[in-house]
Amino acid sequence: MDISTTPTDSSATAAAPPRSRSRIFPWVVFGLTFGLMLSDYMSRQVLAAVFPMLKSEWGLSDSRLGSLSSIVALMVGLLAFPLSLVADRWGRVRSMLIMATVWSLATLLCALATGYGQMLGARFLVGVGEAAYGSVGAAVMLSVFAPRLRASLSGAFLAGGSFGSVLGVALGGVVAAHIGWRWTFALMAGLGLLLVGAFRILITESDLRRHTFAESPVTGEADAAPTGNAVRAPLSSLFSSVSVWCAYIGGGLQLFVAAVLMAWLPSFFNRSYSLPTDRAGLVASGYVLLIGTGMVGCGILTDRVGRRHPARQWSSALVYCTISLILLTVAFSLRTGPVQLTLLALGALTAAGSAGATSSMVATLTHASLRATAFATVTLANNVFGLALGPLVVGFLADHYGLATALRLVPLTYLGAIAALAVGRYTYPAGLRRLARWDMASSAA
Repeated sequence: MDISTTPTDSSATAAAPPRSRSRIFPWVVFGLTFGLMLSDYMSRQVLAAVFPMLKSEWGLSDSRLGSLSSIVALMVGLLAFPLSLVADRWGRVRSMLIMATVWSLATLLCALATGYGQMLGARFLVGVGEAAYGSVGAAVMLSVFAPRLRASLSGAFLAGGSFGSVLGVALGGVVAAHIGWRWTFALMAGLGLLLVGAFRILITESDLRRHTFAESPVTGEADAAPTGNAVRAPLSSLFSSVSVWCAYIGGGLQLFVAAVLMAWLPSFFNRSYSLPTDRAGLVASGYVLLIGTGMVGCGILTDRVGRRHPARQWSSALVYCTISLILLTVAFSLRTGPVQLTLLALGALTAAGSAGATSSMVATLTHASLRATAFATVTLANNVFGLALGPLVVGFLADHYGLATALRLVPLTYLGAIAALAVGRYTYPAGLRRLARWDMASSAA
């Protein structure tokens, strides 16, 4: 497999791919990267479905059970940036194949574990494999589509995490109940390895290069023909403008609430609605599906409103945050009942609605040669400000004030996201000009 980042065979790059393949190939890339995103989160979250069995069979404490889950998030947070940088320099397709193979084989090791220590080591390897997939996969997927589709595709890709989580828990619970918990991990591992094989056959680095859109540094729009990236941007360009900082921070803060909903809604329905554990989890999974559906729908809407005026993507993100702030604040202030459940459902639809928009903003404000590393920075911000921090903060507040009170305070996080996004919207033109000046200076050199 050719892993270079610039074309070396002029005859290969000069010949354009067949028209039909040119149209189909981007969607093949999307389908396989999305499928691997599902596999990523199914392998990560299937553990929750077998917690009771592991606790009973191995006599584990809740803290040890929690560590089996948190070790994956810890590795993702620590390794996403360096591994994405390696993928940008070494080859994104090969890196993705290695990542997916590592997390799939590590998931198979989970099935073979005979105790806590072995399971912890296997979960550590799951986190290592999954660490940079979200950023590298997003970079590969977006590279073969026109920029006008970025928010839609980013939202759909990120929603794969929500859908994968639901599938992992639901399917894992059914399989574990019928044929044992070890088979749940074996099933997830097999799915991942099948997708790796399909990706290896259908997508190569050279194919990806031929279908990559070249972008104008000023508008972010694609040129007439695809090309490779010959110029490498310095890492400092990832943080070269106020607007891109605001996109990182605003995107992370808007996921704070979504992360809390995914982690704590089962407990909320169990305690506030007196639902048994299985029914509480089932009801909560419906709200998680709404979060994922909203990410897709809001991404599509963002692309429509920003097609002619990309700056409107910032405005759409601000609208989604404002809607969720109002709906969720009111919902958690009401008594239990149908009205509260309805408002929670509506708020869940926009809870992570700006995820696609903020990813698209980062893609526009950073150089294409560092696209995977830019998305790794997005992943880092999402974990630091949202996915890891949210459930932890709510757990601390719930210990002191009760879960219902803690959840009433959670939507206030949107105020920080709104402030960051508003500043980013104001400084966006300056961020584009800074990127354009750097690109022209590096090209001249």
